[in-house]
Amino acid sequence: NLSVVSEFVLVGLSDAPQVRFLLFVLFLIIYLASVAGNITILIAISMDTRLHNPMYFFLGNLSLLDLLCPTIIVLKMLEALLLEKKVISFSGCMLQLFFLIDVVGTEIFLLAVMAYDRYVAICHPLQYMTIISMKLCTYLALGTWLVGFLNSLLHTSLIFTLLFCDCNEVEQYYCDIPPLLALSCSPTYSRELLILTVAGVLGSGAFVVTLISYVYILLAIVHMRSSESRHKAFSTCGSHLTVVCLFYGTTICTYVRPSSSYSPHQERIISMLYGILTPLLNPIIYSLRNKEVQCALRRVVSQL
Repeated sequence: NLSVVSEFVLVGLSDAPQVRFLLFVLFLIIYLASVAGNITILIAISMDTRLHNPMYFFLGNLSLLDLLCPTIIVLKMLEALLLEKKVISFSGCMLQLFFLIDVVGTEIFLLAVMAYDRYVAICHPLQYMTIISMKLCTYLALGTWLVGFLNSLLHTSLIFTLLFCDCNEVEQYYCDIPPLLALSCSPTYSRELLILTVAGVLGSGAFVVTLISYVYILLAIVHMRSSESRHKAFSTCGSHLTVVCLFYGTTICTYVRPSSSYSPHQERIISMLYGILTPLLNPIIYSLRNKEVQCALRRVVSQL
């Protein structure tokens, strides 16, 4: 005699009023900064024709993803912190998980495509426009979004065809795969195995492409004659690689492991890194430090 769950309670946030208010202010500031940064990049890229090239086309896609990811996570979290409304419907939880996995998966593949684009630009500069045409860029971008969508559709269907009974408290501040697997009263071994296999193959494949591309880029930088050029390139690639490793490392730790090793407290910290912090860092690391983007923003402001 088990009652089927029709809604979930998100219990991943503090109940202390003082801490809850501070968390609300902190996450609101981070969210607004992230939204402002990514919208600024999108406006600059769309309005300045000088930025209509493959690199900025991919950066525009990255900014769109970094705009969506914290929106999916943070808005519900802010509602829970401010209004203490921690309940989410079954369908709402399913949609939140679907869009989250879709965005995170798409970003994983997009970072691999961007790394390959930079590899061709630095290691084969004379052939760059021949290899990386805008037509190919469009296909690659559409491919990343399509694979992310199909990957999310598979993961979401595997989770929400499980049975959830009696207990409905999700040990997280949003709906995610590990806490939902831990909550299910159905046998989850076969589904976990499939999720680990798919996530492992796709995630590790994208990571290998990214890593190999950056290895070749770093080797090319080492052979540069000018020490100033080497220092500048190392600084840029180092910051790119740091953000990439942070994103890949946290997402792999979250999704490529069995639910038996799930730790709510550790999971909350890890999810904040890839869901909230990385979307804030990406526009700063990839775009706002770029002189071309800075000049484009000045031109856009002067036009306005």
